[in-house]
Amino acid sequence: MALLIFALVFITGCDKDGANSDNPYLPNYAFTVDINRSLPLYNDLNFAGNAKKINIAGAGMRGLLVINTGSGILAFDGACPNQDLSSCSTLTLSGVEATCPCDNAVYSLYTGQAPGKPYGLKQYRTEIIGTVIRVYN
Repeated sequence: MALLIFALVFITGCDKDGANSDNPYLPNYAFTVDINRSLPLYNDLNFAGNAKKINIAGAGMRGLLVINTGSGILAFDGACPNQDLSSCSTLTLSGVEATCPCDNAVYSLYTGQAPGKPYGLKQYRTEIIGTVIRVYN
């Protein structure tokens, strides 16, 4: 019986990618985009420690922030996660950090978190297919 309870808690307590999808400021919607790292515009993403802001129509609410962590590729929405969508709620990228101009919160692209903020960056799923990074929700 204890094993059954443990299994139930384990199954219902985890989501596929650990991404927080219950942010009241950022709605969920489905999209898929492919980023070809063989193109000069996205070539930097072939190397660990490089991040890129990507503005492809339909990709995220305010574009995507994509980073090669050295152990994988992470993709986040370019919208400030602790603000209503407004004229100041688009993150600016600086190296491996993103800053929200509304409240000056600085988020790490390695963790998606900013000190003292309740919501981290909205993370999307990624898949590597040859030289293509597929980002989807």
